[in-house]
Amino acid sequence: MNPSAPTLAEVASRLKRPASAAGLPPLILMTDSQRLPDPLSALRHLPPGSAVIVRETDPVRRRVLARRLRHTARCRRIRMLIAADERLAREADGLHLSEAMARRGARRWRLSPRPGTLLTAAAHSATAIRRAAALGANAVLLAPVFATASHPGAPAIGPLQFARLVWSSPLPVYALGGIDAATAQRLLRSGAAGFAAIGALSPPRQSAGGSPGA
Repeated sequence: MNPSAPTLAEVASRLKRPASAAGLPPLILMTDSQRLPDPLSALRHLPPGSAVIVRETDPVRRRVLARRLRHTARCRRIRMLIAADERLAREADGLHLSEAMARRGARRWRLSPRPGTLLTAAAHSATAIRRAAALGANAVLLAPVFATASHPGAPAIGPLQFARLVWSSPLPVYALGGIDAATAQRLLRSGAAGFAAIGALSPPRQSAGGSPGA
């Protein structure tokens, strides 16, 4: 790795964020049990004002992971959102919906959120973005923008189409999928609200061979 190369956090600080993204974190760390074995260490390297989305399919492990990260997140002023678990999300700073969950709806969360909490949703198309907006989401994570290790072989949106979707979106849009410091620089003028990643926000010893982020 080139020591003089910018980090993803440094690139995010140069991002031309839209006014609608005010108050939203510029960086989101996505936990991943396979690609990020030590999420706590990664959390400690995030700049204050970032966010982490806790993803874990097993509900018991998800709760344990959330409890493990909670203290550090609060001390470092990092928002913690919980993926796919409305009950646990009420103990954190928000909920993240998969595209399938957004398709089914999230009325209970929309009708009774705590003040200051966030609702985000995954999206892979303009239709999914509009659906998330109808649910009252604060932002969407649009993926995969570039080729990604999380979903090898999945067709990438690409920077031009990503920018088109951002400019037509009623919500702030985060770039997810193949995001690292190099690819993020191609999105500085896209209108993105920020970047979400796994590998690019991992401590160096945890990064999977320097491959792109989530």
